[in-house]
Amino acid sequence: MAFPPDGAGLTAVVVDDHPAVRAGVAHWLSSADPPIRVVASGEDVRVAWLGEGADADVVVLDLHLGGPTPALGDLRRLAAAGRRVVVYSMRADDATALQCLELGALCYLTKAEGEDHLVEAVRAAGHDRPHTPPSLAGALAGDRSDQRPALSAREVEVLVEWFQSESKDFVAHRLGIAPTTVNSHLERIRVKYAQIGRDAPTKAALVARAIQDGLVAAHDL
Repeated sequence: MAFPPDGAGLTAVVVDDHPAVRAGVAHWLSSADPPIRVVASGEDVRVAWLGEGADADVVVLDLHLGGPTPALGDLRRLAAAGRRVVVYSMRADDATALQCLELGALCYLTKAEGEDHLVEAVRAAGHDRPHTPPSLAGALAGDRSDQRPALSAREVEVLVEWFQSESKDFVAHRLGIAPTTVNSHLERIRVKYAQIGRDAPTKAALVARAIQDGLVAAHDL
């Protein structure tokens, strides 16, 4: 999926089973500067697959859509299709937040977090940039895995530079290496995480892993 124009033209689809929440999110996004246009909204995830919703840059997804079971399968399918998903949920437990990142969400926010965090999360997701709101920072800080991959110093350097950059080309320029070399390092890092059972298929998931393993602090991003 191509990036939308930087700072303008960003679109979103909102999936939530509460009309008041959908209206509130739409108002926050449309009132942002520059505005984020909500092209579709609804109580069923199908709205993200049909019509204008299918082409939206970002999906804002509630985890509970009229039932007791979290919509983790819907999240997995959206992420597998290359959709940029921001989970916006009443659930505030760390395990759910980390599970959503592992499934491919680009950010996890609780509904206790307000307008500024949601707007920034959607804007960051639209450009594949990480955003770490307070609830997610707490979840990551509390999860210190004893099983860490053996990353080389160069791999860590590339990883941190990528977190702080908007493109792999910029990382290559900063480090004086070829873009293909940046890609190779990142793929090796993902393979190393997968080999120990801690998959990191997206940039947001790699951010989560790096914070968990103490490679970078949330406030450095």
